[in-house]
Amino acid sequence: MPRETYHPNAYLESIKNIKRGLKVRTKILDTLEKFSADAKTVMQNTGLAYGVVMHHLKLLEAEDIAQRKGTKPYIWALTGRGQKRLAASG
Repeated sequence: MPRETYHPNAYLESIKNIKRGLKVRTKILDTLEKFSADAKTVMQNTGLAYGVVMHHLKLLEAEDIAQRKGTKPYIWALTGRGQKRLAASG
C-alpha cells in the first residue's frame, strides 16, 4: 500500500499533525502554489468548507507559511518560508 504524501509545509510545529489536517493543508497549499486567492476561491478549488479553509489558513499564517494581503476579502499567498519540495530525480 503506497504511503500518502503531504505537502512539506503541511506539517506545523505548534499543533499535533493528524492525517486529516495534513490532507486539508496539502490541498490548500497546492492551490496557493498555483495562484494567490481569497478564502472563497480556495474553498471552491479544494471542495472544503469555508470554516475549515479559514481555520487552516490562520494556522499557516501563525507559522509564517501563508500571509493575507490587502483588505477584505483578503488575498492569501505563500510567503516562501518553510520546507521545500524535493525535486524528483530522473
